[in-house]
Amino acid sequence: MTRPLKILVLVLALAVVGAACGDSGDDAPATTAAPATTAAPTTTAAPTTTMAPEDPVSLIYVSPNPLGVNNFLILGEVGTQRVAERRGGTWKTFESVDDSTRRANIEAAIDEAPDVIVLTTFTLVEMADEYSKANPDQKFIIIDACPDEPAPNLHCGVFREHEGAFLLGVMAGHLSEAKQIGSVVALDIPFFKRWWQSFAEGAQSVDPAIENSVVFIAGDNPFSDPARAKELALSLAAQGPDHIFAVGAGSNGGIFEAAAEAGFLSYGVDVNECPSAPGYIIDNNLKVVDAVVEQLLDQVLDGTAGPVVSFGLSEGGTGVMALQPGLADSECVIADHPDIVEEVRAVADGIIDGSIVVNDPLFG
Repeated sequence: MTRPLKILVLVLALAVVGAACGDSGDDAPATTAAPATTAAPTTTAAPTTTMAPEDPVSLIYVSPNPLGVNNFLILGEVGTQRVAERRGGTWKTFESVDDSTRRANIEAAIDEAPDVIVLTTFTLVEMADEYSKANPDQKFIIIDACPDEPAPNLHCGVFREHEGAFLLGVMAGHLSEAKQIGSVVALDIPFFKRWWQSFAEGAQSVDPAIENSVVFIAGDNPFSDPARAKELALSLAAQGPDHIFAVGAGSNGGIFEAAAEAGFLSYGVDVNECPSAPGYIIDNNLKVVDAVVEQLLDQVLDGTAGPVVSFGLSEGGTGVMALQPGLADSECVIADHPDIVEEVRAVADGIIDGSIVVNDPLFG
Protein backbone atom coordinates (compact mmCIF):
# COMPACT_ATOMS: atom_id res chain seq x y z
CA MET A 1 0.00 0.00 0.00
CA THR A 2 1.20 3.49 -0.78
CA ARG A 3 1.10 6.20 1.85
CA PRO A 4 -0.23 9.50 0.52
CA LEU A 5 1.81 12.63 1.15
CA LYS A 6 1.05 14.11 4.55
CA ILE A 7 1.79 17.41 6.22
CA LEU A 8 4.71 15.90 8.09
CA VAL A 9 5.87 19.08 9.77
CA LEU A 10 2.57 19.28 11.62
CA VAL A 11 2.85 15.68 12.68
CA LEU A 12 6.34 16.23 14.04
CA ALA A 13 5.34 19.41 15.85
CA LEU A 14 2.83 17.47 17.87
CA ALA A 15 5.74 15.44 19.21
CA VAL A 16 3.51 12.61 20.32
CA VAL A 17 4.92 9.35 21.50
CA GLY A 18 6.65 6.87 19.28
CA ALA A 19 9.98 5.23 18.70
CA ALA A 20 11.37 2.18 17.02
CA CYS A 21 14.57 0.46 17.98
CA GLY A 22 16.76 -2.00 16.09
CA ASP A 23 18.40 -5.26 17.12
CA SER A 24 21.66 -5.54 15.27
CA GLY A 25 22.61 -8.85 16.82
CA ASP A 26 25.49 -9.78 19.10
CA ASP A 27 28.21 -9.72 16.42
CA ALA A 28 27.68 -6.67 14.28
CA PRO A 29 30.16 -5.82 11.52
CA ALA A 30 32.75 -3.13 12.11
CA THR A 31 31.27 0.35 11.90
CA THR A 32 32.53 3.57 10.40
CA ALA A 33 31.74 6.75 12.28
CA ALA A 34 29.64 9.26 10.38
CA PRO A 35 31.24 12.62 9.59
CA ALA A 36 31.53 14.66 12.79
CA THR A 37 29.50 17.82 13.15
CA THR A 38 29.45 20.54 15.77
CA ALA A 39 25.74 21.16 15.34
CA ALA A 40 23.46 20.00 18.13
CA PRO A 41 21.17 17.16 17.09
CA THR A 42 17.60 18.05 16.24
CA THR A 43 14.72 15.85 15.16
CA THR A 44 13.85 18.17 12.31
CA ALA A 45 17.37 18.94 11.13
CA ALA A 46 17.84 19.94 7.52
CA PRO A 47 20.59 18.13 5.58
CA THR A 48 24.05 18.91 6.90
CA THR A 49 25.48 18.89 3.38
CA THR A 50 25.09 21.63 0.78
CA MET A 51 24.73 20.15 -2.66
CA ALA A 52 23.82 21.25 -6.13
CA PRO A 53 20.80 19.51 -7.67
CA GLU A 54 21.67 16.00 -8.85
CA ASP A 55 20.14 13.78 -11.48
CA PRO A 56 16.58 12.92 -10.44
CA VAL A 57 16.41 9.95 -8.09
CA SER A 58 13.66 7.54 -7.14
CA LEU A 59 13.36 6.30 -3.57
CA ILE A 60 10.97 3.89 -1.87
CA TYR A 61 10.56 3.77 1.90
CA VAL A 62 9.22 0.49 3.31
CA SER A 63 8.10 0.72 6.93
CA PRO A 64 7.81 -2.39 9.13
CA ASN A 65 4.57 -1.14 10.68
CA PRO A 66 1.97 1.57 10.02
CA LEU A 67 3.50 4.98 10.65
CA GLY A 68 0.63 6.13 12.89
CA VAL A 69 2.08 8.00 15.88
CA ASN A 70 5.42 6.19 15.69
CA ASN A 71 7.80 9.14 15.42
CA PHE A 72 10.77 6.97 14.51
CA LEU A 73 9.00 5.64 11.42
CA ILE A 74 7.59 9.06 10.55
CA LEU A 75 11.07 10.59 10.65
CA GLY A 76 12.36 7.85 8.35
CA GLU A 77 9.78 8.95 5.82
CA VAL A 78 10.70 12.62 6.32
CA GLY A 79 14.37 11.96 5.57
CA THR A 80 13.52 9.94 2.47
CA GLN A 81 11.19 12.66 1.17
CA ARG A 82 13.75 15.42 1.73
CA VAL A 83 16.45 13.66 -0.27
CA ALA A 84 14.05 12.96 -3.15
CA GLU A 85 12.84 16.55 -3.25
CA ARG A 86 16.31 18.05 -2.91
CA ARG A 87 17.58 15.91 -5.77
CA GLY A 88 14.53 16.59 -7.93
CA GLY A 89 13.27 13.02 -7.75
CA THR A 90 10.33 10.97 -6.56
CA TRP A 91 9.56 8.99 -3.41
CA LYS A 92 6.95 6.56 -2.18
CA THR A 93 6.14 4.96 1.16
CA PHE A 94 4.86 1.39 1.50
CA GLU A 95 3.46 0.75 4.97
CA SER A 96 3.43 -2.79 6.33
CA VAL A 97 1.47 -4.47 9.10
CA ASP A 98 2.95 -7.97 9.36
CA ASP A 99 5.56 -10.26 7.81
CA SER A 100 3.33 -11.01 4.84
CA THR A 101 2.87 -7.36 3.89
CA ARG A 102 6.53 -6.60 4.68
CA ARG A 103 7.63 -9.17 2.12
CA ALA A 104 5.02 -8.05 -0.39
CA ASN A 105 6.06 -4.41 -0.03
CA ILE A 106 9.78 -5.11 -0.36
CA GLU A 107 9.13 -7.25 -3.44
CA ALA A 108 6.91 -4.54 -4.93
CA ALA A 109 9.64 -1.98 -4.27
CA ILE A 110 12.24 -4.19 -5.96
CA ASP A 111 9.95 -4.56 -8.98
CA GLU A 112 9.92 -0.76 -9.37
CA ALA A 113 13.75 -0.69 -9.34
CA PRO A 114 14.25 2.63 -7.50
CA ASP A 115 17.72 4.00 -6.92
CA VAL A 116 17.52 3.05 -3.24
CA ILE A 117 15.05 1.16 -1.05
CA VAL A 118 14.95 2.49 2.52
CA LEU A 119 14.19 0.08 5.39
CA THR A 120 14.13 0.67 9.16
CA THR A 121 14.48 -1.24 12.44
CA PHE A 122 15.42 -4.74 13.55
CA THR A 123 12.04 -6.04 12.37
CA LEU A 124 13.26 -5.84 8.77
CA VAL A 125 16.92 -6.77 9.27
CA GLU A 126 16.56 -10.42 8.20
CA MET A 127 14.55 -9.45 5.13
CA ALA A 128 17.06 -6.72 4.32
CA ASP A 129 19.80 -9.34 4.41
CA GLU A 130 17.80 -11.82 2.33
CA TYR A 131 16.56 -9.47 -0.38
CA SER A 132 19.80 -7.51 -0.76
CA LYS A 133 21.74 -10.72 -1.37
CA ALA A 134 19.10 -11.99 -3.80
CA ASN A 135 19.06 -8.67 -5.72
CA PRO A 136 22.68 -7.49 -5.98
CA ASP A 137 21.86 -4.73 -8.48
CA GLN A 138 19.36 -3.05 -6.14
CA LYS A 139 20.72 -0.66 -3.49
CA PHE A 140 19.25 -0.78 0.01
CA ILE A 141 19.78 1.08 3.26
CA ILE A 142 18.53 -0.01 6.66
CA ILE A 143 18.40 2.29 9.66
CA ASP A 144 18.83 1.16 13.28
CA ALA A 145 19.87 -2.41 12.48
CA CYS A 146 22.37 -4.42 10.46
CA PRO A 147 22.96 -8.07 9.59
CA ASP A 148 26.25 -9.63 10.66
CA GLU A 149 27.65 -9.60 7.11
CA PRO A 150 25.78 -7.07 4.95
CA ALA A 151 25.90 -7.50 1.19
CA PRO A 152 27.84 -4.86 -0.78
CA ASN A 153 24.56 -3.29 -1.91
CA LEU A 154 23.19 -2.97 1.65
CA HIS A 155 24.32 -0.02 3.78
CA CYS A 156 23.46 0.26 7.48
CA GLY A 157 23.02 3.34 9.64
CA VAL A 158 23.17 2.48 13.34
CA PHE A 159 22.89 4.60 16.48
CA ARG A 160 24.90 4.66 19.69
CA GLU A 161 21.77 4.93 21.83
CA HIS A 162 23.68 4.10 25.00
CA GLU A 163 25.38 7.51 24.95
CA GLY A 164 22.13 9.47 25.26
CA ALA A 165 20.66 6.98 27.73
CA PHE A 166 23.71 7.43 29.95
CA LEU A 167 23.13 11.20 29.95
CA LEU A 168 19.51 10.68 31.03
CA GLY A 169 20.82 8.51 33.84
CA VAL A 170 23.10 11.32 34.98
CA MET A 171 20.00 13.51 35.27
CA ALA A 172 18.16 10.83 37.24
CA GLY A 173 21.16 10.35 39.51
CA HIS A 174 21.03 14.00 40.49
CA LEU A 175 17.25 14.30 40.72
CA SER A 176 15.98 11.04 42.23
CA GLU A 177 14.94 11.57 45.83
CA ALA A 178 14.02 7.92 46.39
CA LYS A 179 17.38 6.72 45.07
CA GLN A 180 15.41 4.21 43.04
CA ILE A 181 14.93 4.38 39.29
CA GLY A 182 13.34 2.07 36.72
CA SER A 183 12.53 1.47 33.07
CA VAL A 184 9.47 0.20 31.21
CA VAL A 185 10.87 -1.42 28.06
CA ALA A 186 9.18 -2.86 24.99
CA LEU A 187 11.05 -6.17 24.78
CA ASP A 188 13.47 -8.24 26.85
CA ILE A 189 16.18 -8.59 24.20
CA PRO A 190 19.88 -7.67 24.41
CA PHE A 191 19.59 -4.60 22.20
CA PHE A 192 17.33 -2.75 24.62
CA LYS A 193 20.02 -2.92 27.30
CA ARG A 194 21.43 0.09 25.47
CA TRP A 195 18.53 2.03 26.97
CA TRP A 196 17.74 0.68 30.42
CA GLN A 197 21.18 -0.56 31.45
CA SER A 198 22.97 2.59 30.24
CA PHE A 199 20.33 4.69 32.01
CA ALA A 200 21.11 2.83 35.24
CA GLU A 201 24.87 3.18 34.75
CA GLY A 202 24.54 6.91 34.18
CA ALA A 203 22.58 7.30 37.41
CA GLN A 204 25.02 5.15 39.35
CA SER A 205 27.94 7.20 38.03
CA VAL A 206 26.45 10.03 40.10
CA ASP A 207 25.38 7.93 43.09
CA PRO A 208 26.50 4.27 43.24
CA ALA A 209 23.81 3.55 45.83
CA ILE A 210 20.95 4.12 43.37
CA GLU A 211 18.88 0.99 42.75
CA ASN A 212 17.46 0.08 39.34
CA SER A 213 14.44 -1.99 38.25
CA VAL A 214 13.17 -2.91 34.78
CA VAL A 215 9.91 -4.37 33.47
CA PHE A 216 9.03 -5.41 29.92
CA ILE A 217 5.82 -4.76 27.98
CA ALA A 218 6.14 -7.80 25.68
CA GLY A 219 2.87 -9.29 24.38
CA ASP A 220 1.55 -9.02 20.84
CA ASN A 221 2.05 -5.24 20.52
CA PRO A 222 4.95 -4.16 22.73
CA PHE A 223 5.48 -0.98 20.70
CA SER A 224 1.82 0.05 20.66
CA ASP A 225 0.17 -1.06 23.90
CA PRO A 226 -0.18 2.06 26.07
CA ALA A 227 -2.72 0.40 28.36
CA ARG A 228 -0.33 -2.38 29.38
CA ALA A 229 2.58 0.05 29.59
CA LYS A 230 0.58 2.27 31.93
CA GLU A 231 -0.33 -0.67 34.15
CA LEU A 232 3.32 -1.75 34.36
CA ALA A 233 4.51 1.79 35.08
CA LEU A 234 2.02 2.24 37.91
CA SER A 235 3.02 -1.10 39.40
CA LEU A 236 6.71 -0.26 39.11
CA ALA A 237 6.27 3.17 40.69
CA ALA A 238 4.39 1.59 43.60
CA GLN A 239 7.57 -0.36 44.39
CA GLY A 240 9.58 2.82 44.94
CA PRO A 241 11.18 4.24 41.77
CA ASP A 242 10.49 7.95 41.35
CA HIS A 243 12.17 8.24 37.92
CA ILE A 244 11.08 5.89 35.12
CA PHE A 245 12.52 5.64 31.60
CA ALA A 246 9.80 5.05 28.97
CA VAL A 247 11.24 2.80 26.23
CA GLY A 248 8.00 1.63 24.66
CA ALA A 249 7.59 3.49 21.37
CA GLY A 250 3.86 3.97 20.78
CA SER A 251 3.28 2.52 24.26
CA ASN A 252 4.95 5.51 25.91
CA GLY A 253 1.73 7.50 26.15
CA GLY A 254 0.49 5.10 28.81
CA ILE A 255 3.68 5.56 30.83
CA PHE A 256 3.33 9.33 30.71
CA GLU A 257 -0.31 9.05 31.82
CA ALA A 258 0.86 6.95 34.74
CA ALA A 259 3.48 9.57 35.61
CA ALA A 260 0.83 12.28 35.79
CA GLU A 261 -1.45 10.09 37.90
CA ALA A 262 1.14 8.67 40.30
CA GLY A 263 3.46 11.67 40.45
CA PHE A 264 6.71 10.08 39.30
CA LEU A 265 9.04 11.63 36.72
CA SER A 266 9.77 10.05 33.36
CA TYR A 267 12.02 10.14 30.30
CA GLY A 268 11.09 9.72 26.61
CA VAL A 269 12.80 8.53 23.45
CA ASP A 270 13.59 9.52 19.87
CA VAL A 271 11.92 12.96 19.77
CA ASN A 272 10.97 15.57 22.34
CA GLU A 273 8.07 13.90 24.11
CA CYS A 274 7.97 16.46 26.94
CA PRO A 275 4.85 18.24 25.56
CA SER A 276 2.98 14.93 26.00
CA ALA A 277 3.00 15.40 29.77
CA PRO A 278 4.41 18.80 30.76
CA GLY A 279 5.95 18.72 34.21
CA TYR A 280 6.37 14.95 34.25
CA ILE A 281 9.03 14.30 31.59
CA ILE A 282 12.61 15.24 32.43
CA ASP A 283 14.19 14.77 28.99
CA ASN A 284 14.45 12.38 26.03
CA ASN A 285 17.01 10.08 24.42
CA LEU A 286 16.91 11.63 20.95
CA LYS A 287 17.55 9.91 17.64
CA VAL A 288 17.79 12.28 14.70
CA VAL A 289 16.39 9.67 12.32
CA ASP A 290 15.52 12.01 9.47
CA ALA A 291 19.01 13.54 9.35
CA VAL A 292 20.65 10.10 9.52
CA VAL A 293 18.48 8.82 6.66
CA GLU A 294 19.46 11.89 4.63
CA GLN A 295 23.17 11.54 5.32
CA LEU A 296 23.25 7.83 4.52
CA LEU A 297 21.14 8.20 1.37
CA ASP A 298 23.43 10.97 0.13
CA GLN A 299 26.48 8.80 0.77
CA VAL A 300 24.93 5.84 -1.06
CA LEU A 301 23.82 7.96 -4.02
CA ASP A 302 27.25 9.60 -4.20
CA GLY A 303 29.05 6.26 -3.92
CA THR A 304 30.84 7.09 -0.66
CA ALA A 305 28.92 5.00 1.89
CA GLY A 306 30.63 2.33 3.95
CA PRO A 307 28.86 -0.91 4.88
CA VAL A 308 27.99 0.33 8.39
CA VAL A 309 27.93 3.95 9.53
CA SER A 310 27.60 4.73 13.24
CA PHE A 311 25.88 7.86 14.57
CA GLY A 312 26.26 9.10 18.15
CA LEU A 313 26.75 12.33 20.06
CA SER A 314 29.79 13.42 18.07
CA GLU A 315 28.03 12.97 14.72
CA GLY A 316 24.82 14.68 15.82
CA GLY A 317 22.83 11.48 15.37
CA THR A 318 21.82 11.13 19.02
CA GLY A 319 21.45 13.50 21.94
CA VAL A 320 19.20 14.84 24.69
CA MET A 321 17.09 17.99 24.88
CA ALA A 322 19.43 19.39 27.54
CA LEU A 323 21.99 19.90 24.76
CA GLN A 324 19.57 21.62 22.37
CA PRO A 325 19.34 25.37 21.69
CA GLY A 326 15.55 25.13 22.09
CA LEU A 327 15.67 23.72 25.61
CA ALA A 328 13.91 26.71 27.17
CA ASP A 329 10.80 26.11 25.04
CA SER A 330 10.92 22.30 25.17
CA GLU A 331 8.56 21.85 28.16
CA CYS A 332 11.13 19.42 29.58
CA VAL A 333 11.64 19.50 33.35
CA ILE A 334 15.43 19.51 32.94
CA ALA A 335 15.17 23.12 31.73
CA ASP A 336 14.38 24.06 35.34
CA HIS A 337 17.74 22.67 36.51
CA PRO A 338 20.52 24.69 34.81
CA ASP A 339 23.16 23.32 37.17
CA ILE A 340 22.39 19.76 36.07
CA VAL A 341 22.26 20.87 32.43
CA GLU A 342 25.84 22.12 32.80
CA GLU A 343 26.87 18.80 34.33
CA VAL A 344 25.22 16.92 31.45
CA ARG A 345 27.04 19.13 28.94
CA ALA A 346 30.34 18.34 30.62
CA VAL A 347 29.66 14.60 30.53
CA ALA A 348 28.60 14.81 26.87
CA ASP A 349 31.83 16.65 26.04
CA GLY A 350 33.75 13.90 27.81
CA ILE A 351 31.99 11.21 25.80
CA ILE A 352 32.74 13.06 22.56
CA ASP A 353 36.43 13.63 23.32
CA GLY A 354 36.88 10.12 24.69
CA SER A 355 37.74 11.03 28.26
CA ILE A 356 34.49 9.37 29.39
CA VAL A 357 33.76 5.91 27.99
CA VAL A 358 30.19 4.64 27.99
CA ASN A 359 30.19 0.87 27.64
CA ASP A 360 27.93 -0.56 24.95
CA PRO A 361 25.79 -3.15 26.80
CA LEU A 362 25.04 -4.93 23.53
CA PHE A 363 28.63 -6.12 23.39
CA GLY A 364 29.14 -6.93 27.04
